Amino acid sequence: MEVPTVLRLATRGMIIGLSIAAPVGPIGLLCIRRTLAEGPRIGLATGLGAATADAVYGAVAAFGLTSVSSLLVQQRSWMSWLGGAFLCWIGIQTFRSRPAERPAELKSRGVQGAFATTFGLTLANPMTVLSFVAIFAGLGVGGPDGNSFVAAVATVTGVFLGSALWWLGLTWLVGRLRDRLTPGTLLQVNRASGLVLLASGLYAVALAWRG
Repeated sequence: MEVPTVLRLATRGMIIGLSIAAPVGPIGLLCIRRTLAEGPRIGLATGLGAATADAVYGAVAAFGLTSVSSLLVQQRSWMSWLGGAFLCWIGIQTFRSRPAERPAELKSRGVQGAFATTFGLTLANPMTVLSFVAIFAGLGVGGPDGNSFVAAVATVTGVFLGSALWWLGLTWLVGRLRDRLTPGTLLQVNRASGLVLLASGLYAVALAWRG
């Protein structure tokens, strides 16, 4: 496969990654809140956890791992229960938390924990893989031959880079605004974020309950 074609597929993958990451859902809200409360590095780790999970699901779709896709979809009920319950817990903790008087000291386990929680939460929505299957099928990505393998690698790499670029830009912007917000404003952000995260978790649990 020619280099211009690989670059074109990687660029398309970046656009897909950006479009998937950009809507501000529960993960985006969690990233914003953590950036405000704990700093841009924790916020970026939060976003990169979601970007990595998107890349994992993108790889499953791009490389045609139909058995894995089917298994994930079959297990979506209990995964939705787990993800919804975890979102509820994060929402309650966020609502109850009060802004620190000074930024918390950055610890490696804080970065790793921020990455792991959003990685797990994003993987808890296995229906994402079906979106990638539909998108990649439209792009002609995936299959057993060599060219398709290269196309899959290029596209999945682009998906990760596009998603990571979004999270980098978001945490940079929120980080710039962080020092301008008063403790009272941050408290209201915590409460609003907590309510939205709790509602998102309850919604996921309700969907799982309905089967």
